[in-house]
Amino acid sequence: MVMAITIGYIAGLILLVIGATLAYFNPRLSVIPVLISIIAIAVTSMSFTGFAVFIFVIALMNLLSLNLMKGNQIRGVDYAIVGLIGIATFFIFTASDVSLIIASFVLVSTPTYILVLISEGRLKVDPGMKYIVFMVLATLLFIIGALILVFNVNSPSRHLYIVGYTLMILGMSLEIGAAPLHEWVPDVFSSADPVPVSIIASITKIVPVVAVYRILLLTSTPFMKEAGIIAIAIGVISMFAGNIGALTTSDLRKVLAYSSIANMGYILPTVALVAFPEYFPMALAGALLQLVMNAVGKIGFFSGIKSGGIMRQMGYYMSLSFIGLPPLLGFWGKLFIVLSLVYAGYVWVAVLLVLNSSISIPYYLRVARDLGVEGRKNLVNAIVLIAVLVISVTFYPPGWFIGVANKIYVMMISGGV
Repeated sequence: MVMAITIGYIAGLILLVIGATLAYFNPRLSVIPVLISIIAIAVTSMSFTGFAVFIFVIALMNLLSLNLMKGNQIRGVDYAIVGLIGIATFFIFTASDVSLIIASFVLVSTPTYILVLISEGRLKVDPGMKYIVFMVLATLLFIIGALILVFNVNSPSRHLYIVGYTLMILGMSLEIGAAPLHEWVPDVFSSADPVPVSIIASITKIVPVVAVYRILLLTSTPFMKEAGIIAIAIGVISMFAGNIGALTTSDLRKVLAYSSIANMGYILPTVALVAFPEYFPMALAGALLQLVMNAVGKIGFFSGIKSGGIMRQMGYYMSLSFIGLPPLLGFWGKLFIVLSLVYAGYVWVAVLLVLNSSISIPYYLRVARDLGVEGRKNLVNAIVLIAVLVISVTFYPPGWFIGVANKIYVMMISGGV
């Protein structure tokens, strides 16, 4: 299996190079090898995680959304960049050691430096530079923290572990835009082109979170439970900062930016549950579902901003899932996180999560109302329809996803495939 997966990734990368090369002759042709590479790796990945289906759908939505731009400075190459991010997202689940996990983190982060600059007109230099500075800092913090944790394995030190843990969590929080390290998010989301922003707000959030899980499991020490309060504290701050920020702004892009900050806040407490092997698979299932919900919802809404609106009914449907209405996807993600927190003894965090979900109701309904238009058959509504279908998967109760999370967890503690 390892050999087949390795060959699959090599072939996928070759196809991406071919796709980027074809962009010189015909930008539209470049999407074909990129799509083939993602499909091939997704099929290969099915043997170890059903989560691969979600990754593939999110990557497909990102590729489709690029067509909402009439043109940009790297037309055609942008498909290959999204393909590279997709491949790196698959790879994080199979990486066999810390160096490869860090490589996945870098491979997801670095291509976005280019994407954030592009637009249909002039390069978006101001938001691009701000984003790049913050992401470089995030990568440095993450790598330094991860290396300290690896070094600490052989000669465990409480103080050194907490320093490494803190730096890595800060790097991850800065990368995904969690408060209080969220300063770049509202500015970049509101001033960069909505299509690149939809990519930054969706698929790129998966790898940093999974990378932290994997490194913590591979460098586990008795100090992990004590250090977990750091992730919980950042998560709680992010929930409130995101939801209050979204309630107090009228700019739709900033509302979605603060919504992303809040969603990352819901996920961060699950990092503390890595220290609870009996409850972590449920927390992992909740976090992964929440990441999927955030991804498909943000792609749908930012695509609507780019194109001037989305079908009203589908907009409300996505908003209700973000709020957490059962049995939609957003409900199950939050439910699994809340239950795992309660079982692990963090009842107060679970209560705050539920409270923040309630706070989010007005602004999600406002987003659906302001973006809603009469139904039209066009690309943006096709993208939103895919989001709606993904959100509807959990009409069949996702107990099966706990099994998927268990399989991923086993893979994580065994060091990959």
